[in-house]
Amino acid sequence: MNILSKASNSFRYVYLAAFFALLAGFFSPFISGDSFVSVIFGVLVLFMGLAGGVLVYKSTNSETRQTIYFAGGIALIFFSLFLIFQMTGRV
Repeated sequence: MNILSKASNSFRYVYLAAFFALLAGFFSPFISGDSFVSVIFGVLVLFMGLAGGVLVYKSTNSETRQTIYFAGGIALIFFSLFLIFQMTGRV
């Protein structure tokens, strides 16, 4: 891998992390004076849902471990959804 390819890959992950941080309400603690714990937890929950989506996608391309990838991906997505509902106080 050359340097340009490595920089492109690292930029992709930095972009995802920044997008999830903004989606989780990064500026909310500045406005309300709360702590960043909820933002960090929100980012981790979103990454868990993303990992579940990646596993579901991998299940479409894998022939040997298709069921394991699909079950693991769906489990991560539903657990992420449960944590989101728990954070909002709906459970």
